[in-house]
Amino acid sequence: MRDVRLDFFRGLAMFIILFAHTPGNVFTNWIPARFGFSDATEMFVFCSGMASAIAFGATFDRAGWLLGTARVVFRIWQIYWAHVCLFFATAALMVYFTNLDLTTRNYWGNLNLWMLFVESEMWENPSILLSFMTLGWVPNLFDILPMYMVVLAMMPVFIVLARIHFGLLVAVSVSVWVLGQRALTEYLGIPYLNFMAEPWVGDDNWQRRWFLNPFGWQVLFFTGFAFMRGWLPKPPVSWWLIGLAALVVLANVPFSDIGVRELGVEGAREWRADHPQWFSKTDFGILRYGQFLGLAYLGWVIAGDKGDRLRGGDTALGRIWSRILAIFLKVGQQSLAVFVVSIVVGRMNGVIMDLIGRDLWIVVTVNLFGMLLLVITAYVAGWMKSQPWKTGRAAYAAS
Repeated sequence: MRDVRLDFFRGLAMFIILFAHTPGNVFTNWIPARFGFSDATEMFVFCSGMASAIAFGATFDRAGWLLGTARVVFRIWQIYWAHVCLFFATAALMVYFTNLDLTTRNYWGNLNLWMLFVESEMWENPSILLSFMTLGWVPNLFDILPMYMVVLAMMPVFIVLARIHFGLLVAVSVSVWVLGQRALTEYLGIPYLNFMAEPWVGDDNWQRRWFLNPFGWQVLFFTGFAFMRGWLPKPPVSWWLIGLAALVVLANVPFSDIGVRELGVEGAREWRADHPQWFSKTDFGILRYGQFLGLAYLGWVIAGDKGDRLRGGDTALGRIWSRILAIFLKVGQQSLAVFVVSIVVGRMNGVIMDLIGRDLWIVVTVNLFGMLLLVITAYVAGWMKSQPWKTGRAAYAAS
């Protein structure tokens, strides 16, 4: 049985990611990420860890480690091709819009694809395509699925560690996180653990790394995994924990984008400039982790046991909310397909607003249009996964 809370928050994350990946979208100024250090990426990764515990954990228990690992590898294979198709579809669309000369913008240039179309002399030296296909080159915007693949690949190892002792798993996860913190490793004089993103850059000091470092982000994924597996007990609902979580969340606001941009908190801008390592999105800084755990706890309390408070009651408003909730749940259930489409739709919506303007009602309409496309994607993906042709075939065979 699916967890309502899990699917709801994954669905919510998908819509926020759409807004965040739409260039020039005023909605982006007011998404939850602007009020603290964490954003929809944390929501997606944490919920993915929980979903993976449900999807893969039972396979490891029922079929054994080898077959459980085989299922994880198969999922990585699916995500890999989703990543490849997403990149080429988006790149092709941006080249098409650029060549139409409808605006003065170079849309593929805005994605920093100069090395693909200009600098690499691609057809004479196709190694850049090989670098992309082997994840040696991870372009900007296309970083979350490679990160997710690497974290999934860690799962079989972490399953073994947990069977030995949960404390060993925690120690390894924290140690890997430490190695994934660039500022901390430089301070300690130890190697920094992250993948190179542009292999043709010879000087390591100038080498761009993966924007989402899987060795930092794995700690969040496996936190969600551990909660859903029962390795970590669910936290009690108590007023002092609610107060602590609220305090952590509110304490982040003065140093957030809103704190700097809207509240004008004295010294906040300087603090952010001087201490980026504490909230680094690349390495998943510790303040992001703490703020997200506070938000996650509050969301868990508000949703209620098994998401009971999310369900609509037997009133007119309750029934309307139930229909809206069903949409969020469907989007959350089909998060991979929806995410892939959201990246393409987000870039396309940016082009549309370049052409027709960014007045308030235009922005609202374009965002609603994008949300509608994600909803359609979710329902179509769900319908395809149900394999309706098998039902028809069975009926035909019985006739």
